[in-house]
Amino acid sequence: MIDPLTAIQNAVAALGDGPLTEAGCEAHLWPLFAHVVARRDETRQIYLANHSLGRPLDRTMIDVTRALHHWYHSLDGAWEPWSETMTTYRSLMARLIGCAREDAVVHKASAGQGLRTVLNALPPKGDRLGVLTTRGEFDACDFILKAYAQKRRVSLDWVPCDDRARFNADTIADALRPTHDLLVVSHVFFSTGQILDGIESLIARARELNVRVLIDAYHATGVLPGRFDALHADFMIGGNYKYTRGGPGASWLAVRPDLLDDATLQPIDTGWFAKDDHFGFGRGDEARYAAGGDGWQEGTPALLCMAQALAGLEFTLAVGVERLRAYNLEQRAFLADVLRDAGAEVVDDEPRGAFLLLPVGDPATACDALRSAGVVADGRHDPLGRGHVRLCPDVLTTRDEMQRVAPIVARTLATPV
Repeated sequence: MIDPLTAIQNAVAALGDGPLTEAGCEAHLWPLFAHVVARRDETRQIYLANHSLGRPLDRTMIDVTRALHHWYHSLDGAWEPWSETMTTYRSLMARLIGCAREDAVVHKASAGQGLRTVLNALPPKGDRLGVLTTRGEFDACDFILKAYAQKRRVSLDWVPCDDRARFNADTIADALRPTHDLLVVSHVFFSTGQILDGIESLIARARELNVRVLIDAYHATGVLPGRFDALHADFMIGGNYKYTRGGPGASWLAVRPDLLDDATLQPIDTGWFAKDDHFGFGRGDEARYAAGGDGWQEGTPALLCMAQALAGLEFTLAVGVERLRAYNLEQRAFLADVLRDAGAEVVDDEPRGAFLLLPVGDPATACDALRSAGVVADGRHDPLGRGHVRLCPDVLTTRDEMQRVAPIVARTLATPV
């Protein structure tokens, strides 16, 4: 019987070190996804929403069941293995995003929770926190910032996109002012997949002006090699819902390691797990934070969410982000070619993250029509208000599926919606 704890490592070892191929993935990686592969073969449904909800490994179910077993079997004794789960989660996330200090990564229920933690922790230069952001940020960040502005908690400035719905790092840098306290910007923009070229120089310019930088890395993590320490951003947020196959509730905030011991940045979005010696239950007249990143935790953590994220993180790290990226680029090129051959229009804008864009009038109606035809995709409006369908293959996607999907997509999107 295969040990589920070593199945990922054994499969990747058998795969070898070379570039990913469909034959290699089928032989060695697909067995790790037996449940979803069986569903795919049974339904014949073509899943191209891997940029939205990643398909889970079989071991994900085992990890969650094991975490529940500790509860049933040990009751309050479950906290010891649960704490090990949290430590493992933080360690794997730190490795994936390129952060040398494991405690600098803190679990959050959502990326938006990470943003709020930062907004409430930073001391403003003026009477309100000055925030610069773009018109291309994900709905959660966009909505949170607008809500804070309406409540006069922040002073908010916006950077628009250009006439191609793209953002330019130099334009964002030019909009920075010494009065800003925080820049919130995506590394890969959620609606278009655009990779923000020049993010390093943008961060450097912000540092010159004493402006903190928070990078939304949700669509970059697991897609591009992690470089948190190398980028020198102050904060980074993201989650495991998409490319690392960890499902909802498993998100994170990373704090630049040299900021962890800055007493002026101690968060007020906090709880008993951020206390010094939190299981000691000591009381005092002051809030005594735990050292380092532990002081950025909040209340009782959602351990099951971290457990459900472990397998996907181990899989991504074992296969390697670079190899996954190279395979995704190869698959996307093939998918774009067969779509164009079938008469579909594909947006040709590079560099981008992991998904393709196809222009449509109404994304929701188009995606409903595609689902009725057996194709699962999703759609968004870009910052100019133009609709697109997003398609993203992964290691379970076959060339046969992409060839079969092309005429379906072309025919469906050719119908006015």
